[in-house]
Amino acid sequence: MKHRLFAMFFVILQLQIMKKSVITLAALAMLSNAAAQQNEEADGQFYRLFAPLTFYHSVAQSQLDIDGRQGDDIAQAVDDALMNVYLTRPDLVEVTESQQQESGQLRHDIMEQPIVQGIEMVEQAEPLPAEPQADVVEVEVQKPDFWKFKGDGYVQFMQNYVSGNWYKGGESNYSAVGSLTLEANYDNKSKWKWENKLEMKLGFQTSRTDSVHRFKANEDLLRYTGKVGLQAANKWYYTLQVLAYTQFARGFKANNLKTFSDFMSPFNFNVGLGMDYKVSWLNKRLTGTINLSPLAVNYRYVDRTALAAGFGVKTDRHTHSLTDFGSQVTAALEWKMNDVVTWKSRFYGFSSFHRAEIEWENTFALRVSKYISANLFIFPRFDASNPWDDYLGYWQFKEYSSVGFSYNF
Repeated sequence: MKHRLFAMFFVILQLQIMKKSVITLAALAMLSNAAAQQNEEADGQFYRLFAPLTFYHSVAQSQLDIDGRQGDDIAQAVDDALMNVYLTRPDLVEVTESQQQESGQLRHDIMEQPIVQGIEMVEQAEPLPAEPQADVVEVEVQKPDFWKFKGDGYVQFMQNYVSGNWYKGGESNYSAVGSLTLEANYDNKSKWKWENKLEMKLGFQTSRTDSVHRFKANEDLLRYTGKVGLQAANKWYYTLQVLAYTQFARGFKANNLKTFSDFMSPFNFNVGLGMDYKVSWLNKRLTGTINLSPLAVNYRYVDRTALAAGFGVKTDRHTHSLTDFGSQVTAALEWKMNDVVTWKSRFYGFSSFHRAEIEWENTFALRVSKYISANLFIFPRFDASNPWDDYLGYWQFKEYSSVGFSYNF
């Protein structure tokens, strides 16, 4: 008997749920029909379905009332839909009707005075502020310049006076020397470099004891050095080096009318093929290059026939020239010892099966001011093609000191 009652209760409950579902769908259909009727006035009975879910007392009261909401099918359908939600998903209920009433009611006193916005009528609206215009920027693309030009020069003097009765003897003399060095170097920062250096130096001196010459040259040089290199490693280059040098004027000795040297007498032309090393030592204070040329050729030409033998050239040759094949080593270094003293050095060595030649030029420059400096020049030289000297053999020496004006650019 109990089982039959439980089954009947379950069937009645299912029928009630189905009835409420049908009523809910009917309410939604009525809502859609009401919305579709644009000419009818808006009805606020449906707001409870779309407002935040609230537990209304009237919903429960209509369900418990035997007659329900007589004559108001829409309100009854909304109540049935809400009751269905209350029973199946009570977790969706956010607030109750009592809580809404406790939170207060709308104030109608603030709406007694209508709100009127102050609008100022003008004949013409003010123009909008002008937007800043960006300046036109012209972009100029310049081709990189891989050439670097520099140079330095100086004119210096030296004076020495000795009275005729000086207890140690000696003689008074005056001398002047001028030098100009120009460089034009190309380096594309990739593989190739081309260096060009032109050195010009000329100096004269006078001496009371020289009754033949009023003045004579004591320093005379015209030299070009060129290098074309292809980078092989970080600081190493495959290099072809060209070296050509002669002098400007004739060279004399005191109280002697004989000419010992002249322009193109001699003229030396050297070509070497080898490796060039770029020096950057002592925190970049010692810089320069060292060239090793295992394959080198030295060509010497003497224009004056009378001077040919003195420079190792046989006079029976119509060309007045001498060509030797061998090896050579050259170095050009500059060491800035401090802000005042600088040492510049040039080394040249050539060796063949017949002769050897070594030159080592050293210039110590003492900078007194921006435009005034003093120089000490020391130049030992070895040349096996020259005649043998009883005191020095094949060695030769030159040294002088001077002070004067200098300029770098």
